[in-house]
Amino acid sequence: MTALSYPPKPAPGDRVAVVSPSSGLAGVLPRPYELGLRRLREEFGLEPVEYPATRKPDATPRERAADLHAAFADPSVKAVMATLGGDDQLTVLPFLDRELLRAHPKPFFGYSDNTNLLLLLRNLGIVGFHGASVMTELGRPYAMHPLTADSLRAALFTPGPYELRAAERYRDVDRPWDDPATFEAEPPTEPCGGWRWHGPARAVEGASWGGNLETLSGLLMADREIEPDPAAYEGRVLFLETSEELPSAHDVSRVLRAMGERGMLARFGALLMGRPKAWFFDRPNGPEEKRRYAEEQRAAVLRALETYAPETVAVLDVDLGHTDPQQVIPYGGTVRVDAPERRITVTY
Repeated sequence: MTALSYPPKPAPGDRVAVVSPSSGLAGVLPRPYELGLRRLREEFGLEPVEYPATRKPDATPRERAADLHAAFADPSVKAVMATLGGDDQLTVLPFLDRELLRAHPKPFFGYSDNTNLLLLLRNLGIVGFHGASVMTELGRPYAMHPLTADSLRAALFTPGPYELRAAERYRDVDRPWDDPATFEAEPPTEPCGGWRWHGPARAVEGASWGGNLETLSGLLMADREIEPDPAAYEGRVLFLETSEELPSAHDVSRVLRAMGERGMLARFGALLMGRPKAWFFDRPNGPEEKRRYAEEQRAAVLRALETYAPETVAVLDVDLGHTDPQQVIPYGGTVRVDAPERRITVTY
């Protein structure tokens, strides 16, 4: 088993690479991207550095890999952040020089399709950070959410434990990024019921593994970065989330069933499941449709655990992944899930 370590953290004033390993949407919709860059400078004191493919919508997998190599190899760059997710980062993995990445470990921030790179880095022994993309969290309309900003600040600059906090309200409905009015007002939010705890009343602590469910499904099908021996997952904390693709409860169930049949699911000591995103532009669900979608996904997750991993401690509707506010999860780092105390602590 590869030993994991946290790469050195940046400090205010340092240079941070901004890359697009998946989608080059920054070149098509510059408003949230430029806002995210400005907040990196003004609110976090970091100097963003762009690369040839950062704003290039049609960049090839080889070009995107070259940007990652340049970012990791540059000694003046102290962290790497993704502009956004996407859907084809799987095709970038074959072009990555693993020894170069291993020789120059740096904190990498991203989520969604960036699960590909986070898992690759984890397998190289480098703890990454699932969350905080430039266009979405840093480029949030009007202002960053305080929970998001606090989590990102801790993950960037402060080593050690950090206790996650359950949001009281959240945003699910997006506004178009090509409309200037989107960025002139605080996004509307709605109440949320906090975290939902299931399973044994015990505490579990272990290294995290997981990410975006749809992306993990592709990695499982391509047999990329997946450890063949289920025993390798023993005692880890699984964290999962779904995206604006709004996969059906049946699709979620199929992925979890495949993990169960591989013998993986029962090995995890705990599961953190992100709050389901239940609205997107091509599926503008109303309140009742959103409620039904989320409940069906929760039920699918619990059925899979009942079938394959009944002793797993589970927390649903955690503020991770495609939700606002969003808190950063260290990928491969230590996570403690304390069911008796109803607390989740991560180590940044």
